[in-house]
Amino acid sequence: MSELSQVAVYPDSSDIYKNVFCNPAFELEGEKEERVEGFRTASSTPEPIKPPGPSLVWGFFGVCVMRVRAPGCGWGVVVVSAAVLLLLAALGLMLVLILTQIKNQAVEDQVLTTATSGLQHAGDGQSQALPTVPINRSKEDSTAAPQPARIPPSEPRCGGVLTDTEGSFSSPNHPASYPPNSLCVWVIQVPPPYLVQIHVSSLTVEGPSPCLFDWVEVREQIEQTSVVTRFCGNVAPPTANTNSSTVWVTFHSDGSIAGNGFTAQYRAVLPGHKSCSREEFMCDGGRCLLPVSVCDGHPNCHDQMDEANCSHKHKECGGQKIGPYGYLASPNHPGPYPHQQLCIWHISVEEGHVITLSFRNFSLETQDVCEFDYVEVHDSVSTGAGRVLGRFCGTTFPPELTSSGPHMTVVFVADEGVADSGFNVTYQAVSVLGRTCGPRQFACSTGECVQQQWLCDGWNDCPDGADEQGCGNSTYPPFIASSCEHIEVEMCRGLSYNFTSFPNIWLSIADQREAATLLGQYRVLMELACFEPLQRLVCGMFLPQCSPQGGVLQPCRSVCSSAEQQCSQALDLFSFSWPFNCHLLPDSQDPLECSLP
Repeated sequence: MSELSQVAVYPDSSDIYKNVFCNPAFELEGEKEERVEGFRTASSTPEPIKPPGPSLVWGFFGVCVMRVRAPGCGWGVVVVSAAVLLLLAALGLMLVLILTQIKNQAVEDQVLTTATSGLQHAGDGQSQALPTVPINRSKEDSTAAPQPARIPPSEPRCGGVLTDTEGSFSSPNHPASYPPNSLCVWVIQVPPPYLVQIHVSSLTVEGPSPCLFDWVEVREQIEQTSVVTRFCGNVAPPTANTNSSTVWVTFHSDGSIAGNGFTAQYRAVLPGHKSCSREEFMCDGGRCLLPVSVCDGHPNCHDQMDEANCSHKHKECGGQKIGPYGYLASPNHPGPYPHQQLCIWHISVEEGHVITLSFRNFSLETQDVCEFDYVEVHDSVSTGAGRVLGRFCGTTFPPELTSSGPHMTVVFVADEGVADSGFNVTYQAVSVLGRTCGPRQFACSTGECVQQQWLCDGWNDCPDGADEQGCGNSTYPPFIASSCEHIEVEMCRGLSYNFTSFPNIWLSIADQREAATLLGQYRVLMELACFEPLQRLVCGMFLPQCSPQGGVLQPCRSVCSSAEQQCSQALDLFSFSWPFNCHLLPDSQDPLECSLP
């Protein structure tokens, strides 16, 4: 290749080179200069003609693509050249496919990012328009080349852009439990003038109203305002007929308790063709109500059609119960109860009395955690206040239940699945004065009985806190001295101290493993803004500081007062009253007398 100046063409040959196409991209820089110089030398200084050798043939093959009909350049060179061209074409096609795939993925990621950003801004309480989310490209817009098969993701499907005229979506892992700390956003888009209709057919999401922990949220954009509906719990909401062609559905879960999630269907409907499920009631030109909300004495529709023509309606599900005794049962009992039921009975008796509830028959769908069909009894005038006396399902009879006052609320919930014969129950008013407690029990002023050892222990066990009244300067019993041990409970790491001691006789906790199990119930409050001061108090009680002088130190009163001041209002949202008597803790800041976790 270094002597290109000797290249020559046989003039006496009848077959000559034709149409020589040189591609500089295949040339080395040194060879390019040598060839130019060689051609110049050949034109100025003639040399003896030499037959072409093997090096000359390979030199031309590496530099030029030629059409040849001469000795030394046979069909082998043509075949090899064609193979190289086919290989380059295949590589180019593969590169185009890869770039197209990357571009499509980038478009999908941009869609979900835009939708999530819009929901976050709207959730800040600002009245602003939601962002416009681009619609997925149709098949006609995509490249004609076949797309490679996409590998399915290993994680549960969560969110997406739905542009079909009908379809379905569900929480990750449904019908199994959804993962913690999930945030899924579905953007449903149908072509105008069609509107989006959503029907949630199954719902098991942690939390009662106002749904602070886990929730499903439907957001629609109407002109310059956003309409937001949030729901949770175990009762599926009625069908939602939106007034928008684009709807955002968000599913959020926290890091603690998980349910089985939800599944929902959507479809495109014209404005004049809105509808509800067969068992639902429609009013206001498209609003759907569950049967329990019809003829319940409370108008739920603007046109009040849900309370019209109710004189002939048989109210067999829920209602007000007033009197010294009474009876209530599931719909159609002793026959199978209907699907999708939400029955609420409000029981009230005279002041100075409590309510005793006794189950006579009981047979509901069996499940370990009572998520589908269940009876729930509240020690209050409604479900939004007071404590829950219990939730029951299956075929085991619940125990006799007694309220702390003259009011009790009984809730019956049935899903769309298995139905059983239901239940019937009687209630009776019992005078507080005529009620006696056991020899090892304390009678609250409301008539409720609590354990004697719960008196003056710092926790309000009576609904009115009577067990913590008149305690004076009572303090906790002396703590039995034992060796210190390093704190292993994750929730209570990072305190001002690292060592504790067990057993904890204040709370009757044997070791850290039991403490960790009990503290797990407090994780549901981690999303509260006041969780940090509450955590210091709770950890100071469950894992008290081990004192170098022996025993342990109680939390200082200021720790308790700070948590109460910051958390009382937040706990009211859950109908929880502050459960601890801070005045029983040492009123000191001395680290030798009490701890400041």
